[in-house]
Amino acid sequence: MPQYVVLQVTLKEKFWGTASRNFSELEDVINEQAAKGYRLHTITTASAHSSGLGGGDRIQATMVFEKL
Repeated sequence: MPQYVVLQVTLKEKFWGTASRNFSELEDVINEQAAKGYRLHTITTASAHSSGLGGGDRIQATMVFEKL
């Protein structure tokens, strides 16, 4: 198994208001890696506005997991 794993998750904010509906998706990714024996080492986020169909903002979370 590798010592580090890097994953990216893109979360879509709902068009009206705030509060992402995708935090459970982020939790799932973190818990899946924890079950494999990794811990979250670093997380960074970047946001972008989408004016396309459906609109809403997107947050991209990049996570580095370290083998315990």
